[in-house]
Amino acid sequence: MGRTGVWLLGARGSVATTAVLGAFAMREGAAEPTGCVTARPEFDGAGLPGIDELVFGGHDLSDVRLCKTAEHLARTGVLPGHLPGAFADRLGEVEHALRPGLPTGGPVLREDVRRVEEDLREFAGREGVERTVVIDLTSTEARSEEHPEHEGLDALEAALDSGGARIPASSAYAYAALRAGCAFVEFTPNTGPRLPALRELASREGLPWAGSDGKTGETLVKSALAPMFAARALRVRSWSSVNLLGGGDGQTLSDPAHVGSKTESKGLGLEHILGHPVEGPLHIDYVPDLGDAKTAWDHVSFEGFLGSRMTLQFTWAGHDSALAAPLVLDLARLAALAHGRGTTGPVPELGFFFKDPADSGVHGLVEQWQALTSWCSAPEEGSA
Repeated sequence: MGRTGVWLLGARGSVATTAVLGAFAMREGAAEPTGCVTARPEFDGAGLPGIDELVFGGHDLSDVRLCKTAEHLARTGVLPGHLPGAFADRLGEVEHALRPGLPTGGPVLREDVRRVEEDLREFAGREGVERTVVIDLTSTEARSEEHPEHEGLDALEAALDSGGARIPASSAYAYAALRAGCAFVEFTPNTGPRLPALRELASREGLPWAGSDGKTGETLVKSALAPMFAARALRVRSWSSVNLLGGGDGQTLSDPAHVGSKTESKGLGLEHILGHPVEGPLHIDYVPDLGDAKTAWDHVSFEGFLGSRMTLQFTWAGHDSALAAPLVLDLARLAALAHGRGTTGPVPELGFFFKDPADSGVHGLVEQWQALTSWCSAPEEGSA
């Protein structure tokens, strides 16, 4: 498909750094594509851009350089110790393509989104990319009240011009990305392109978007196990979950104002898959000592023949960045494919990657996989 821009929001964070470094390592044969779904043979003929065709840039409010983030990840066991030094020059090249992120805590101004749009256009022109995919990897935002005046694109445009729009930063980024002709992926539970005004803008510009909230750990297991109970007619009575997180994500989610959207997206799939409400608490707790690691413990109570009561328990422990980074590369390639095909609006077939898939009520992992692979092998919808 030619050179493809991958513009990462939160570009100096752990997930973005791991994705960029991993792409460089795979290009040079220093790493296997383990965890990369699009490296499977089912995608060989889909026409995806190659890993060696991805060009990286991004926005971030942090001033911690990529090489320092990579060194920290290596010290904590997320990355092999030799990788940051081996690709320090390449990380430095990406560093030069990074730009300051949007300010937070106040109304979004027209000049803010214009600057982001100009950054994206300048990046595309300088790098000579065929298309650009913008992926939101920023921290989970606090819940915000709905603002009816922003339900339509005209109202949003008027608010931007008259002193600022009270929309989440993720939606401001999505607005700028769509204005710049980019596909958009909401990898977090943030609002992003879900605002009605931005759905309208994506439709007007003929651009695809996907989201939201990457499915990397405990919810991934749930989406595989819950269909088993449903298919075997075993009634799940309760499903209790405890999630322990370290790092910046855990710290952000320790704030009740931020954790609501995450717990909501994590709990969406069970009722859809099982067909009935399920009791049980879902906790997310911050444990600084864990660093980039996360651990989830689940207790499932279910009922079998003649009312026999049984239980299932599982523990999932892993490094969040190593789980999420290959999916970021997958989604960059798949969103570029959707853009190249002329797909417009949400792409529900990419729901395989998300806890809260846009415009899709499908949550079972196998069904999502079938939808994804069928979509990839389908004839092109158009050209761009």
